[in-house]
Amino acid sequence: MTPPLHETRGAASAGAGRTFVILNPAAGHDDPVRLRRLIGGAFAARLAPFDLAETAHPGHATELARDAARLGYRAVCVVGGDGTIAEAATGLVGTGVPLAIIPRGTANQVAQNLHIPLELEGAVDVAIAGQPVHIDLGTIDGRAFALVAGAGLDAAVMASATRSLKERWGFGAYIYAAAKEALGAAPADFHIVADGREFQVRAVSVMLANVGELFTAFLPVSLSLAPQPSRSWQDGLIDIVILAPRNLADFAAVLWNAARHRFSGDDRLIHLQAREVSISAEPAVPVQIDGDPAGSTPVHARVLPAAIQVLVPRDVEATRKG
Repeated sequence: MTPPLHETRGAASAGAGRTFVILNPAAGHDDPVRLRRLIGGAFAARLAPFDLAETAHPGHATELARDAARLGYRAVCVVGGDGTIAEAATGLVGTGVPLAIIPRGTANQVAQNLHIPLELEGAVDVAIAGQPVHIDLGTIDGRAFALVAGAGLDAAVMASATRSLKERWGFGAYIYAAAKEALGAAPADFHIVADGREFQVRAVSVMLANVGELFTAFLPVSLSLAPQPSRSWQDGLIDIVILAPRNLADFAAVLWNAARHRFSGDDRLIHLQAREVSISAEPAVPVQIDGDPAGSTPVHARVLPAAIQVLVPRDVEATRKG
């Protein structure tokens, strides 16, 4: 068992050349003891020194990442899902220490958008020898989001996809929750201010996306959150996606249009971009940040351009530059 971080190292350069691994024992379906053993073996096989700590409470990954950066670790590697990634990213903003990802959540949307392997050995390779690239983050009340925040239906879906459901059904928990919440979704009157432009719209959800696509385990296509999804996490803007279906048939049409990257000419699926956005609703609706409940509207978000570096496969970055 690795001692607590503040006991392990004392000097600002004590972590030099080492990777600090943050493991969320509650993420995904892996047995934490077995997962620790697999991670230790993978790093040891590559002669890569590391230290590891497990998260113990909400926000702990932020604290651990911030301390690891202060102690001079070469990288902070998150073993968990999108929520743990967002927490660690919050602690790394402005530090220059890159974030590595070993995806072990239920959906792993950030990893899939960045083409990071979902299998452990490939992800460890990237964590050790990947190429650092800058990505944007969104922020709400001092908390960063790497994937998407939202108000309304999507927050209700995240709340309905409980831990017990995800343990039993994996990604199917989100499908079940989405179907359940969509059947009873009631629209709200949203007031949106995006870079000073004001909009009034009756909708079921307003999503604030940092990355461009949502991937599912059951569909051969991704659901786009931006017209140009492959560049959305480096464009210095938040993609604002307004869902305003009037019935279940409209829900299907909205999903179909998103899958085909069609965001114009349809008042059921509205796309905006902004550096800053405020959302209020009547009645107030729940808010989520990267899948975690975050109170209710009103909410104010802004983009942090090139806020952190993430280690991605070298062939992916070479392709993007080519």
